[in-house]
Amino acid sequence: MLQTDSEFTKTRWICTIIGLGFYLVDIVTDVGLAVKYFLVGDLVWAGLTLVSVAVSSAATQVFSYTWYRDDMRKPLVNPGGDGLISCMNRGGLIGLHVMQTGIFTRYYHLLKVGYRAVFSKPLGPVECPRDVHLALFGRATDLSMLKLFETFLESVPQLVLQLYIMLGHGHRSILQCICMVGSFINIAWAIVDYRRCLRRSLPQVREMPSGLPTFVYLLYKLLTITSHILSLSLFLILSPYSTLGMAVVWLAGTVWAHWVRTDFCTSKGLERLYRIIVGVVLIFTFFNVKGQDASWPMAVYYVLFALVNLSGPLLLVLVRPEVNATEYFWPVTLLIFGGTVLGLACLVLYYTVCHPRGRSLQADEVDGHMGQERETEMPDNMVRIRNFLQL
Repeated sequence: MLQTDSEFTKTRWICTIIGLGFYLVDIVTDVGLAVKYFLVGDLVWAGLTLVSVAVSSAATQVFSYTWYRDDMRKPLVNPGGDGLISCMNRGGLIGLHVMQTGIFTRYYHLLKVGYRAVFSKPLGPVECPRDVHLALFGRATDLSMLKLFETFLESVPQLVLQLYIMLGHGHRSILQCICMVGSFINIAWAIVDYRRCLRRSLPQVREMPSGLPTFVYLLYKLLTITSHILSLSLFLILSPYSTLGMAVVWLAGTVWAHWVRTDFCTSKGLERLYRIIVGVVLIFTFFNVKGQDASWPMAVYYVLFALVNLSGPLLLVLVRPEVNATEYFWPVTLLIFGGTVLGLACLVLYYTVCHPRGRSLQADEVDGHMGQERETEMPDNMVRIRNFLQL
């Protein structure tokens, strides 16, 4: 259905707390695992584990602060023009983000304002204005974007690394398994939360229906990403120099994002960082970075994706025949093949049967000039959300 009367509900508020919990578990287990590697003398594993955490945290803090700064300059978000946003001045915001707490600050303000909107009883018959709920979805979608960045900069690479350590070097521990499970759950939650929250925050876009469509979309993403992670892990077991191939894919994705001229950010420098992150995302899954018909790019991407997945086990068994005797090779190979086939089947099913298509009548009736006028009146987070739908 179209987003005409969407409200930030109690369920959405509770889901925000659950998302915060998954985020904390993912970060804490990764840092704990790095500390364990350090204590047993595996300094390389400790360093690589911490690098993904540090890079994802730094990138998300940069975007979070920039969005706060942009919101300060927008009259609709900061009508007083007093240089404050969420009761914080620019210096305070810089300090919070330098201390890597920008995400937690966003969670705090979303939960605080959301609690007032959905739990506090009004003094009279007047209900909470619709603009308040739309603003809450804007805040929630900002968080979902940042969580998506964190997922592909930290959780997904962490899974590849830990699988390589576990399968290629026989290093297994309970904390390592907890870390991998936490990363997997965080990936699943971030993908679905991003997709649903993003579509719900835009009045002119059809909401992603719950139930079967959400389940099929989740299966499509999880099966394709998981099979690809397993395949990349086998490539690393074949040779650590396989990272050069991943770097080539990242470079190609970054160049493509530059070639199609993404327009997500308000500054050229930040836009370049965004395109670099898009390149990382495209190593693991496909996103439409320009909001246009992407049927052919998606088809080409997943043909190459399937070839990479199938060639991983094949090359490993040809170059290193001794892996046939390992306990992991055939189960992982079956998971790769099955995940690839079922994931692509879910992709076709989702986009042919379950995808929410269409725009509101109002959006169809206005011309481009009126659309531009409305855009200039939109809060920065709404413009940001609209642009990120292209990803």
